[in-house]
Amino acid sequence: MSSAPRIYRSELRAQQAIDTRRRIVDASARLFSSNGYQATTIAAIAREAGVSGETVKTAASKAELLIAAFEVTFSGREGARSLTDTDVAAGALDLADDVFLDTVIAQIAAANARAHALWTVLLGAALSDPVVDDALQEMLARRSADIAQFVSELMRRGIAGQIEDADATAAALSFLLSPESYQQLVAQSGRTEDGYRAWVRRAVLGEVRTP
Repeated sequence: MSSAPRIYRSELRAQQAIDTRRRIVDASARLFSSNGYQATTIAAIAREAGVSGETVKTAASKAELLIAAFEVTFSGREGARSLTDTDVAAGALDLADDVFLDTVIAQIAAANARAHALWTVLLGAALSDPVVDDALQEMLARRSADIAQFVSELMRRGIAGQIEDADATAAALSFLLSPESYQQLVAQSGRTEDGYRAWVRRAVLGEVRTP
């Protein structure tokens, strides 16, 4: 009988640790987005999250917090091996053919809208921080694998024609669906969200449909 309270307290502490880390990651995302990597300090993250500096240092390094901030902002979770394991693309493979492309584009466009500023910070930090650079290379490799799966799915569903150079097509789609394209067209050039999604759709179909 006496073990039940101990189990409860252990579960409570575990949940509190999860909640604290999420507050720290969310605070990091806000500060990195607004202030950049170099100007954001552990002390500032601690103040924003309402915790001590030691709590932040115990949770993760500054580089690790930037990586986590981007992943959580973009996909809703840290360290996912594929977008199909996240809210961005969960259930996408079960969609009907007539809504598959538009749904995937809408979900990725929404993720790009949330995370494009952090992606820009991540790219800049990777130039000088080897931890961030290693994580960036892993992210790009996962993106390539996701896009290759996307291309295969478009072909399986008859949305894409016969693609002779799947690697070149995947590389093109990787840019079209990237935070970089959102940053350039929406954040910098002022294209509307609807206009961006329509452009992505036309560009994707232009790449995958046989003339």
